[in-house]
Amino acid sequence: MQVRLQKFLAEAGVASRRASERLIVNGLVEVNGKVAKELGTKVDPDHDTVKVEGRPVKTRRKIYVALNKPGGFLSTRSDELDRRIVTDLLPKEWSHLHPVGRLDRDSEGLIFLTNDGDFTLRLTHPRFGVRKHYRAIVEGRVEPVMLRRFMEGVEHEGETLKAERARIVDANNSHSIVELELAEGKNREVRRLFESQNLMVERLQRTQIGPIRLGELPEGKWRALTDIEVKSLLKMSPAPASATASTAPVTSR
Repeated sequence: MQVRLQKFLAEAGVASRRASERLIVNGLVEVNGKVAKELGTKVDPDHDTVKVEGRPVKTRRKIYVALNKPGGFLSTRSDELDRRIVTDLLPKEWSHLHPVGRLDRDSEGLIFLTNDGDFTLRLTHPRFGVRKHYRAIVEGRVEPVMLRRFMEGVEHEGETLKAERARIVDANNSHSIVELELAEGKNREVRRLFESQNLMVERLQRTQIGPIRLGELPEGKWRALTDIEVKSLLKMSPAPASATASTAPVTSR
């Protein structure tokens, strides 16, 4: 069965579909020894030989992992300064997995890792609007009027930041606990929302992505997402044709 080349690359974990298209257009992909620059190129995964920058590409078993990221770890697959990264918390054979979206170095909580490029696109591209839930401990008292501003949208550093929902769990003159629900996930969005009100976030934890909750997963530990969980994430909005799931047979750690 033939599939589009960019779909094949995304499913092999090379890059997201959009990034794979750039690799093709830039002439970095070969099919059966010939450079393929056309986005409409199709390949048969069982018979064709595909290389990216001279390295063979093969389809991989799709793996979907939920991790409770501690503070101090970068949400990246490598770091030139040799700082701690999220894949340090996974088995060595999973070093090829990439984080699904960002979670700031100082932030904690739920993050997914996978080798499925389409899955990553579905959960990170703003057009799909996958909701993410956060719990923030903020220095100072948060007032209800601030949360109304968040839900209306505030301007910060040339961008409009917006929370879909927000509520105060507890508040006093020294600290406040606030829960927020966001749809876009712009860089440092929760922290910047509070910065727009001259407040600083002391601790930030992501507690939920779509229907998947952090639950009782211990800090620094991971578990495999189930088939049902992966399908529930992919069903949240119209999916790319290649968005199918097969959960890796692994146990919680």
